[in-house]
Amino acid sequence: MADSLLELGRAVQAFRDERDWSQFHGLKHLIVSLCLEAGELLELAQWKSDAEVDALPLSQEGREALSDECADVLAYLLLIADKTKIDLAAALRRKLTKNALKYPVEKSLGRREKYSLL
Repeated sequence: MADSLLELGRAVQAFRDERDWSQFHGLKHLIVSLCLEAGELLELAQWKSDAEVDALPLSQEGREALSDECADVLAYLLLIADKTKIDLAAALRRKLTKNALKYPVEKSLGRREKYSLL
């Protein structure tokens, strides 16, 4: 992952701007599009066993499908971050700090329960 989020964001914005699509990219529409793309990622697992899903990245076709859908999700997330002036790297660092407080290692190690049940 050599490209920074900032560089990727600029590339997505340039792609959008070359096509004059910004006019269609209100915050609501970007959020809806992100969810739709996440749904397409989820569709790759629909009706498949855990083993079948785990095997997806092992074939060229499955890996490409996963890659394409992940890229679509990231593109919309970057556009949302740009629109709302959210620094995704800083937001993730803050969220990890919050989650570390909710899920201390000594209570959550090897457990899947929500923090309120630990």
